[in-house]
Amino acid sequence: MTAPLREDLGADAIPRGVDAESAVRPELSDLERLRGRGRWQTLLAMLGPAFVACIAYIDPGNFATNISAGSTFGYLLVWVLVSANLMAMLIQNLSAKIGIATGHNLPELCRQYFRAPVVRGLWLQAEVVAMATDLAEFVGAALALNLLFGVPLFAAGLITALASFAVLSLQQRGYRRFEVAIAFFLLIILLGFLYNSLKIGFDPGAAAAGLVPSFDGSKSVLLAAAILGATVMPHVIYLHSALTQGRIKPRDDDERRQLLRFQRIDVTVAMGVAGVVNLLMLVVAASLFFDSSLSGTATIEGAYNGFDQLVGGDAALAFALALLASGFASSSVGTYAGQVVMQGFIGRTIPLALRRTITMAPALVILAIGVNPTDALVISQVVLSFGIPFALVPLVLLTRRKDVMGALVNRTVTTVAAALVALLIIALNLFLLVEIVIA
Repeated sequence: MTAPLREDLGADAIPRGVDAESAVRPELSDLERLRGRGRWQTLLAMLGPAFVACIAYIDPGNFATNISAGSTFGYLLVWVLVSANLMAMLIQNLSAKIGIATGHNLPELCRQYFRAPVVRGLWLQAEVVAMATDLAEFVGAALALNLLFGVPLFAAGLITALASFAVLSLQQRGYRRFEVAIAFFLLIILLGFLYNSLKIGFDPGAAAAGLVPSFDGSKSVLLAAAILGATVMPHVIYLHSALTQGRIKPRDDDERRQLLRFQRIDVTVAMGVAGVVNLLMLVVAASLFFDSSLSGTATIEGAYNGFDQLVGGDAALAFALALLASGFASSSVGTYAGQVVMQGFIGRTIPLALRRTITMAPALVILAIGVNPTDALVISQVVLSFGIPFALVPLVLLTRRKDVMGALVNRTVTTVAAALVALLIIALNLFLLVEIVIA
């Protein structure tokens, strides 16, 4: 879990006009100490949890699904991407809120309020989701290392494991260092796609036409489910509640409401950035590769070669560096989420190295036997799409209960909106199953 704020404040957190002795009195809350820094410093200090969560919304699985969607169907699935990002904002707000309101994370609350067989089932599917998540992150980072430096995929996967441990180790030295590192990776990803979008350009009118909901055969439905699974990530629904549960200790309901307002800003900004990055991925692929004479551009390797041939080595480099940053950052966040899931659902933890070895094993097998990496990435995102309801439904059920949430219980309109999102995701998954069976 993240350390309480009081461990990281230091002397510079003492409010102006308040002496050191007064600043440490019990009646001075964490939030009051923080607000003594001033309005903008307080806001900056509050930002962070959603930026950690949002890195999972632009992980290598997003690269695979967005590049494949843009290359294969042009701007057709822009509406899926925008809808998924709006859903993500609502979902992550609820996850952040439950941590602030209860002081517990979502898996812990499931263990407290649901029956044991339900909890065990939720835990087992969450572990499957963790493996699918690791598959996307490891394969993506390994691909980037292979494209940039020619490292064999299996060796690149092992390098990724070491890099994720290194990034995650920052969390043990204070949550702020970890958040800053993740924000740095996010900046690299954003700059990479901003550079390519400005250099390549796209058709705004055609992109806007993609906001009209439509499909074009079962493959487009498969990609829509993959985009949804890559954008609304089940493991960060669990994780975000852990990132807010102990970050700042609220003294009363008024302070909980204040913290919630800051978290809404955090989620809006972070998820907004993630949404822009995802949109740039798709529209750049649609502009450059849709109806292109080049073959294989629906894959990450093909896209890299396409950038190199059609635009130049600088565009290919920007793409590969963004992919590498995404893989390193998301793999460390995924490990953190896995610890939250196990500790919360079954009240146990295992050594981080052992857990990492277990969850990354399928990814290393995929890399070792030579399965097409992009196909593996897309399928992993479909698996994640089927895992979303198992995280989202408990979140909706718990946040609507006043005995759980207290003063921060959902309004009726919020519960209805979240329930509709869950139903839409379940309906899309069922539709996908029918399409697969018919095909």
